Amino acid sequence: MASQYDEFRPPERLLLGAGPANVHPRVLHAMTASLLGHLDPNFLGAMDDVRAMLREVFQTENAATLPVPGTGTAGMEAAMVNILEPGDTMIVATNGYFGERLADIASRTGSTVVTVDHAVGQPVHAASVATELAKHKSVKAVGVVHAETSTGVVTPLHEISKVVHDAGALFVVDAVTSLGGVEMCVDDWDIDVCYSGTQKCLGAPPGLAPITFGERAVKVMTDRKTQVQSFYLDMTMLSSYWEQRVYHHTAPISMIYSIREALRIVLEEGLEARWRRHTLSATALIAGLDAMGLGVVANKAHRVPSLTAIFSPEGIPEAAVRKYLLEEQGIEVSGGLASMATLAGKIWRVGLMGHNSTIPNVLRFLSALETAIAKQGYEVPAGVGLAAAQKVVRDSA
Repeated sequence: MASQYDEFRPPERLLLGAGPANVHPRVLHAMTASLLGHLDPNFLGAMDDVRAMLREVFQTENAATLPVPGTGTAGMEAAMVNILEPGDTMIVATNGYFGERLADIASRTGSTVVTVDHAVGQPVHAASVATELAKHKSVKAVGVVHAETSTGVVTPLHEISKVVHDAGALFVVDAVTSLGGVEMCVDDWDIDVCYSGTQKCLGAPPGLAPITFGERAVKVMTDRKTQVQSFYLDMTMLSSYWEQRVYHHTAPISMIYSIREALRIVLEEGLEARWRRHTLSATALIAGLDAMGLGVVANKAHRVPSLTAIFSPEGIPEAAVRKYLLEEQGIEVSGGLASMATLAGKIWRVGLMGHNSTIPNVLRFLSALETAIAKQGYEVPAGVGLAAAQKVVRDSA
């Protein structure tokens, strides 16, 4: 009997939203390789490669470094459930939606969570964290989002790290939108727990959450008095699988293939070269936006190269512009998150991440955006954004 369902053939899109991003053809090809058993010696070798390359990308020597099965939020949850116990106190410095999510997940461990809120578009300030730390007798951990995906703000981490450790707390960093596209040095910055996702700057499909735990964090996990509330995300069990091959779960084989190839591409390019590429693309994009009279949410001194949040001009329906870009130009961008009242319905979030962070993509987007906003009644001199972006490229040569 014939199936009533046709083969699914997704349309070609240029994914310039907040994630996922398009991936290199080599990564897609790697995912088509033959499946192996999750304890096959050849697959175990691939797992070892992934751990070694992740250490290079995280810039760490941490033994407890591996990809958790699940998307970036699984990494966030793994960080929280493994280091926090009921009765602990955690401080989360928030400056957007994902800091708030971190606080929410932390509170579900039975811990007391205190937030230190910062203005939209601004980074987290070490002084604010220090002030809050001084109010508490004992704080288990402090969490910060390095690159806030909801606003495009990047927070410098060096000074915050010192403040946190002077208070005897663990430093937890969300690097979902930064790892692989923005400088991240886990050991040099003395970060105790850092997690990310595969679908952004690392250049693989969504489905894994790279995470690393330093020695202080490992000791906290070893000394905990209560059982980790999540079986699936228990790092002692996950580490036993990745290190001693003790069965825990059936690994997502094809996803491991994908991250292995994506990490090979990252390291072939070189971390510093990759960071420079992301910075150049973002600089060209913002030059084009400035020339078109469009504002950016993030403080000028703290804009993350991988994600730019752009204000829609007064009277221009941002959703209509996104619809045109998707349906007529095949370009996906994201809107503001509904839970953030100050930005919902008022911004476009444009990701230039991993394989997609290129000057041709910047120029394609600016050209399409110029047409899209003109159709809504906001006209700018033809090609002004493209000219400004191209000048940035010429000047950088």
